[in-house]
Amino acid sequence: MARAAARGPQHQEHPRGRGERRRTAGDVLRTAGRLALGGALVFAGTSHLTFAREEFTAQVPESIPLPEDPVVLASGVAEIALGTAIAVAPRRFRPAVGWLGAAFFVAVLPGNISQYLTRTDAFGLDSDAKRLARLPGQGVLVAWSLWSTGAWRAWRGRRRG
Repeated sequence: MARAAARGPQHQEHPRGRGERRRTAGDVLRTAGRLALGGALVFAGTSHLTFAREEFTAQVPESIPLPEDPVVLASGVAEIALGTAIAVAPRRFRPAVGWLGAAFFVAVLPGNISQYLTRTDAFGLDSDAKRLARLPGQGVLVAWSLWSTGAWRAWRGRRRG
């Protein structure tokens, strides 16, 4: 190692393994975003099963032909599993998990639209303006899932190469 240091910084040995690259500020932000999204999903899923269960039940669209409570419980378990996967999945699985997260956020959008159309009050969304303002947030969550897991970057990389 002393010999590599004498040759200059471009020849220094790194403690990282072969093929590993130096982490950039973007990598750190992406990791923080992924952990925050995973934590938010675990929290939301836990709230489905506990203290906010009634409010989530009010959001289940009438068009879903299943009893509301099991739908809320199943979606809570799914959110906990998805949040955990987003937070801790090994790097090689993160893009797939990111696409699953994006699909989940698209899948729950009809519930948010139903809440707006049926004027259902829940989670402080007690006006049409608030319920309508919430809808674009699903797009933000889709983008957050794809960005923070590297799914978008991996997709773009496959298209180029």
